[in-house]
Amino acid sequence: MPPVSPSSSSGAPASPGVPPQQDAGGAVPGSRAAATDVLEPPARTEAPLVLDTEPPRTLRFRDHFALWMNLGVSLIGFTTAATVLGATGSELSLAAAVTAIVAGTVVGTAMLGVAALIGARTGAPAMANLRGLFGTRLSYVPTVLNIVQCVGWGVYELLTIALGAQTVVGTEGYRWVFVVLAGAVTTALTIWPLGAIAVLRRFVAAAVAVAMVYFTVQLGRHGVPDPGAGNWHGFLRATDSMIAVSISFVPLAADYTRHSRTPGSAFWGSFSGYTLAQVWCYVLGLMALLQADGDPERIFDSFLGVWAGWLFLLVLVLRETDQSFANVYSTAMSIHNLLPKVDRRVLTGGTGVLITVLALQITEFTDSYYAFLGLIGSVFVPMFAVLAVDYFLGAGRRGWNLSADAPSRWLMLLPWALGFATYQLIAPTAVAGWWTDLWTSAQEALGFTPQEWTSASLFGFLVPALATWALTPLTRARAAATAAR
Repeated sequence: MPPVSPSSSSGAPASPGVPPQQDAGGAVPGSRAAATDVLEPPARTEAPLVLDTEPPRTLRFRDHFALWMNLGVSLIGFTTAATVLGATGSELSLAAAVTAIVAGTVVGTAMLGVAALIGARTGAPAMANLRGLFGTRLSYVPTVLNIVQCVGWGVYELLTIALGAQTVVGTEGYRWVFVVLAGAVTTALTIWPLGAIAVLRRFVAAAVAVAMVYFTVQLGRHGVPDPGAGNWHGFLRATDSMIAVSISFVPLAADYTRHSRTPGSAFWGSFSGYTLAQVWCYVLGLMALLQADGDPERIFDSFLGVWAGWLFLLVLVLRETDQSFANVYSTAMSIHNLLPKVDRRVLTGGTGVLITVLALQITEFTDSYYAFLGLIGSVFVPMFAVLAVDYFLGAGRRGWNLSADAPSRWLMLLPWALGFATYQLIAPTAVAGWWTDLWTSAQEALGFTPQEWTSASLFGFLVPALATWALTPLTRARAAATAAR
């Protein structure tokens, strides 16, 4: 299919760079689908090879649900359940921990669903949508950060898969074999991404559900201790950590929902699938953690301790490749914002090789690298707030300019920077001593002391959202003037 030039919903002239945006109902203005809402899938059923090709609209609610349900379950989720429970000696009660998991997941996944909806409406990948928010050149800044983030998490996923495989097999050797196999499977999935999503829906989702049910029943039979009975101190901190986990997928969502048949199915599929899976994953992780005496390093012993546990844990280890798949594919989609004419298969293949080589060289992640990835994550919480408000209330209402020459919108950097500063002021990321000292000094200068109720994720979202909303009269007027010219 030849490249399709986009047109905004305001009727602005078409320009090359990304697929056509949709109207508020989810259809491309002026198309047969917009007039008749037909649901026949297009003849081409795989993702485009270059950025300026119209994406096929093949994904329904069940596809989105299966994809995000699989992404919501992870080996990392099991092991990081300890961050929700809290430090030894001051653990949350089981009721408080489960409530934090549910509340934080629902709030964070609602943001994920909105990002998914925007991708379904515009038909553009996540980083290409930032052309409308910041302009093409300014969008390169968050794009590069997202590439670094996705590569880092891709490497971490391969290491996690290798560790899980070693645990199931019962050996400390052959790590390189498991890394190479996981890297090869990951890369193959990214070559045919829509085919991979179909496999997840038809086969993998059911296998994962069976494994999760089995472990829930088996661990539940042994009972779950409650070391922090009655303690809700630290509840909001635990909720904040769950919000952050859900939001981590926001910069990736549109890469997949751009193929959605309707915005509604993209929102509800991603929201319901991810919410169900993440809540289940972390609650199951809590059960396994508490039966391992609160030691995260022994959490998989709880799974292996039940009858045939190795078999069902193997299912979860094998499906962990959907996490590495998402990171590698979204890396390629981000690079497409910088190099829109390069074949997607070259980008995914090269990224797959890169993370495999890095995973072979890295034996473990240091605390400073975790902090660095956390710092990048804190960049995207306020950025999403600016994105959502500007799309629904600001310039996006007239149709963003997503072309390769979209003009820079410097004003939109202001609420983004304000949100980032708010986030760091409340919870400085420990990437380095000088960075923490900088924000601690700022707290002292402002006479501000973070309280339990000052959630970094929520305030890091609300402050830039309100700032962007305050700027909407000006930004909408500028967008209208630009469209008129």
